Amino acid sequence: MSAGFPSPAQDYLDGKLDLNSYLIKHPAATFFMRMTGDAMIDAGIFDNDLLIVDRSIEPQNNSIIIAVINGELTVKKIISNQKGIYIQSSLKENNIKITEDIDFTIWGVVTKVIHELHR
Repeated sequence: MSAGFPSPAQDYLDGKLDLNSYLIKHPAATFFMRMTGDAMIDAGIFDNDLLIVDRSIEPQNNSIIIAVINGELTVKKIISNQKGIYIQSSLKENNIKITEDIDFTIWGVVTKVIHELHR
């Protein structure tokens, strides 16, 4: 005899959830990084969030990327159009046009963001 109500999740139990398989598509090329600062707040990325970064993915227009710009690691959105390639923070600061004068490397593409709901 049981008391109380059955669990509403009982109908959905079909095995264990493997977060690695859910969050990581390319294990050998995936890294975790911690966000510092609020430059990407408008994109839903907050200070101290955990970023899942895949180095094997080719960035698309509007991808959130980890880039090395003149020796500094940064999180930015990449914008590609007929005028060229630009990067920007989500705070709508001036876009930075990527030119030959800028030492620029895309280190990886942010695929997932993990953050706590209560801050």
